[in-house]
Amino acid sequence: MPVQRTCGIFLFLSLCLMSFTPTCDGGKILVVPLDGSHWINMKILLEELHARGHSLTVVRASNSWYIDEKSPLYTSISLKMDEGLEDIIDVFLEKNMRVHREGASVLSYFKLTKDMLSLISDFHVMWADATAQILDDEKLVKSLRDYKYDLVLTDPATATGIVLAKYLKLPLVLNVRWITSGEGHYVIAPYPLSYIPVPGSGLTDKMTFIQRVKNILFNSIVEYQQRVLVGPTYKAIFDKYIKGGCDIITLLQEADIWLFRSDFVFEFPRPTMPNAVYIGGFQCKPAQPLPADLEQFVQSAGEHGVIIMTLGTLVNALPEDLADEIASVFAKMPQKVIWRHKGKRPSTLGNNTLIVDWMPQKDLLGHPQIKAFVAHGGTNGVQEAIYHGVPVLGIPLFFDQYDNLLRLQERGAGKILQLGDVKGNSFEQGLNEVLHQDSYRQNIQRMSRLHRDQPMAPMDQAVFWIEYVIRHKGAPHLRTEAYKMPWYSYYCLDVLLVLLTAATLLLLSTFAVLRFLCCRSRRKTKTKQH
Repeated sequence: MPVQRTCGIFLFLSLCLMSFTPTCDGGKILVVPLDGSHWINMKILLEELHARGHSLTVVRASNSWYIDEKSPLYTSISLKMDEGLEDIIDVFLEKNMRVHREGASVLSYFKLTKDMLSLISDFHVMWADATAQILDDEKLVKSLRDYKYDLVLTDPATATGIVLAKYLKLPLVLNVRWITSGEGHYVIAPYPLSYIPVPGSGLTDKMTFIQRVKNILFNSIVEYQQRVLVGPTYKAIFDKYIKGGCDIITLLQEADIWLFRSDFVFEFPRPTMPNAVYIGGFQCKPAQPLPADLEQFVQSAGEHGVIIMTLGTLVNALPEDLADEIASVFAKMPQKVIWRHKGKRPSTLGNNTLIVDWMPQKDLLGHPQIKAFVAHGGTNGVQEAIYHGVPVLGIPLFFDQYDNLLRLQERGAGKILQLGDVKGNSFEQGLNEVLHQDSYRQNIQRMSRLHRDQPMAPMDQAVFWIEYVIRHKGAPHLRTEAYKMPWYSYYCLDVLLVLLTAATLLLLSTFAVLRFLCCRSRRKTKTKQH
């Protein structure tokens, strides 16, 4: 009887608490994602929103890499594109790996920068055309208006979603780490270059004078990217469809909520804003059981454990000689190895290495037998490694990967190895260091404990704030008015000028009065003497 009474009381209290929880009837959400790894985490968020009764419409490219046209989660709007993200990335990746292997030099850096800026330009031209395709289709625009969406949820690495939100006059929620040019905080919060490293600079929040000079130079690349490459690409669309004209930065600053795929266990501390919500690791969950054959392979490793390796969704194959080099190192290790590799089977492959086309990465990282993670440093993989507490040997290739791995390395939870150094003994030494120096595992497990110690799970935060925007039809009260101020007012230069002018006039007036009094005194003295 006491047990039944206790259960009854618990049930009653639970129902009472639920009655005070804000409710949100299923909303209608227009989703404009980005393909590739960005879609992987967006889809996880959509699965949760769908489970909570929201109706989802996804805008996708007809030749999309990962985003299916038909899905039980959403209906889709397909845009015709001549070239897909995969085509652009493949060309860039091939050049990028070749430059990395040639060795670091000023010339190779300029080659990489030139190729990167060219990639960015092509990418935005493609999406500007897609945006115009939507807005030029009167039937499609009418259907979007008639459906009466509650908000737009978009990845702002392209401007399509933010343009649609403005044009349809809908609240805007961003699932963000990167915007059209640079990192998300760049446009919404103070960005002191003295201690905030610019993406791509390879710097931390502790900089010497020379490093601060380098940081400012890298920031000029971001400014060039926005003002010369990206901004003008969408200008014709803004002029034609947005009343009074506009620009990308202004539209981004009008977003109601920024869901940042990061947190301050991983990121360096920095200024932020009330409408910035940190959901780093929202895609992470406790590990599920492995398929029987994979579990058998993992358990066969015994006390030595298992190493897993993947270079992400964008890299299908490494150059053959490089793959052979990596395979030969793995063959020497006492650990078993699971390697996601789609290229030609390496000739030096050992019996301890299992080659797979796909691996359940999150479930493997959560397995107690996993001892090290060889990875490219993508945001998803790094956050999953933190969540499960697995040390990382990182081989960054492009985009934000070096910066992500640098944050792990600074905290003693990972080690960076450049692609050009994956030869000779470098890879073997780096792998053994991560495997056998206890500090790596201890540090990343500490990060894992910090990451998990939150009042609300990141996924619950993400859904709460999306539903918050639906309930209140936006969140303009969380946006600062500072965005509307001219730069000289923002830095109070006009106030400083007035104060300096007033102080100068006061000093000059005082000087003039004193001079007048002195001259008058002298005249009186001379008069008395005569």
